[in-house]
Amino acid sequence: MVNENFFALLPDPWIFRDVPSDITIEVSGGMFALHKFPLVSRSGRIRKLVAERRDSENSRIELLSLPGGAESFELAAKFCYGINFEITSGNVAQLCCISDYLEMTEEFSKDNLGCRAEEYLESVVCKNLEMCVEVLQQCENLLPLADELKIVSRCIDAIASKACVEQIASSFSRLEYSSSGRLHMNRQAKCEGDWWIEDLSALRIDLYQRVITAMKCRGVRPESIGASLVNYAQKELTKKSSLWNPSNQQQQQQKVELVSGSSTTAAHERLVVETIVSLLPVEKLAVPINFLFGVLRSAVMLDCSVSSRLDLERRIGSQLDIATLDDLLIPSFRHAGDTLFDVDTVHRILVNFSQQDDSDEDMDDASVFESESPPSPSQTALFKVSKLVDNYLAEIAPDANLKLSKFMVIAETLPAHARTVHDGLYRAIDIYLKAHQGLSDPDKKKLTKLIDFQKLSQEAGAHAAQNERLPLQSIVQVLYFEQLRLRNALCTSYADEDPKPLHQSWRISSGALSAAMSPRDNYASLRRENRELKLELARLRMRLNDLEKEHVHMKRDMQKSHSLNFMSSFSRKIGKLNFFGHSSSRGSSSPSKHSQRTDSKVIERT
Repeated sequence: MVNENFFALLPDPWIFRDVPSDITIEVSGGMFALHKFPLVSRSGRIRKLVAERRDSENSRIELLSLPGGAESFELAAKFCYGINFEITSGNVAQLCCISDYLEMTEEFSKDNLGCRAEEYLESVVCKNLEMCVEVLQQCENLLPLADELKIVSRCIDAIASKACVEQIASSFSRLEYSSSGRLHMNRQAKCEGDWWIEDLSALRIDLYQRVITAMKCRGVRPESIGASLVNYAQKELTKKSSLWNPSNQQQQQQKVELVSGSSTTAAHERLVVETIVSLLPVEKLAVPINFLFGVLRSAVMLDCSVSSRLDLERRIGSQLDIATLDDLLIPSFRHAGDTLFDVDTVHRILVNFSQQDDSDEDMDDASVFESESPPSPSQTALFKVSKLVDNYLAEIAPDANLKLSKFMVIAETLPAHARTVHDGLYRAIDIYLKAHQGLSDPDKKKLTKLIDFQKLSQEAGAHAAQNERLPLQSIVQVLYFEQLRLRNALCTSYADEDPKPLHQSWRISSGALSAAMSPRDNYASLRRENRELKLELARLRMRLNDLEKEHVHMKRDMQKSHSLNFMSSFSRKIGKLNFFGHSSSRGSSSPSKHSQRTDSKVIERT
């Protein structure tokens, strides 16, 4: 390792003190009255320029395009005069550029400035990540010469290599043996290999982009890349506190003023957002989804390129099941008469989520592994997103400028099986109907067709049955399904209590009730019919008891009398048995057949 003190410039301490200047150097930002001899002995460029003005007593040389300006030239002049100063990471880039411009190479002097600066850059700077970042900051004002001299590329490669090495070392430090003796990674231990994230946030966006690209090629973890992008965006974007919080109306007004007020600032932020989007890792969950939504809000506000916005929408759609309602509330910035929130952007995100279709049935085994289409969302993800969409619809429903078509297209984006319960959708539609009371009846019917009233809970069904904002047809459907629910509940309860009222259960389950009655009235009507059916069965039992008594009397009479009068008496007794109203000649049927016929009539009535 070379000692940094070696690079303290210590040439011969001889300086012209009493000799008047014979050359004037003009650079951007200053004038220098110097002497020809020390300058031409080190600089090939100044030697050529002085040779061209040999006849002039007091030469005047202009170096207006000199890299680094007056500050850099002063360092070079001090070196020519032998004045001591130290090469550091803060001036090495300037010294490399000025030495190349002035041709201060070994050809004109041994151990010249160019050689000293290059040696320091290679031996000291490229071994330290923080120094490389500082040199890159100095190169921002020295482009494109710093790029041509490969100062930038060498520092970027050094940063990427060092970050990768630090990450590997940090990973090894988290390895530990389990109780079974196996080596595994301790996930709970803090990763200390990403300390460079804070340093990179000081770079200009173009250099930062090149550093992150180099890190990706070197294999730095996507999570570390994502953390660096988040940190850089939070530091670089103006008014960052308002970009991720759309709830404050005053902050929204500040955003609009930002876009219309300073075109330079807006152009810079647009470049930052588009660059960050291009650098996002392809792996899911490499960056938080709320950060993706924040960048998307910035992209909408700054009118970034369509490709950047579509890329963000696609990334968000692939993990929409972990988003929150606040994430979806993207303000609308451009049009004064537009909706409060950007509904079109949310619709495209939902389309991206829904189009994660699996086409396994249309592909053979070989093409399945080659397909790059995203997998279909699971039922759990669909259920989470359906609740999120219903809450979003309820949030945007009170907006007076929200058109019915936009509201419906959001509600219809998800497949039918995504919603297992329609309470949230019913609530959102009810809020929309309340806020848009001028809606026509056909539009109301079209809107309420989105609701599957069979999937309403008991509380939502009771509310919908009394909701005057719903069309009459929808209320009838609600009442009908509420009746079915009550009947099923009653059938289940009677089947568990007693198997005897079987005909009663058939009667309840197959009877038709009026759809215009309330659920409470329907329940009372069912109870009333139940009581009537029980009374009818009780009367039948009483008549059967009478029949048995008459049969006993008939047997006694047969035993007492054997005369001809017995036949007439017997006929009269048999006639009494025909109490079901059958007066035909088939009145001699047995009581058991009459009972079966009666039961069948009860069943037919049901």
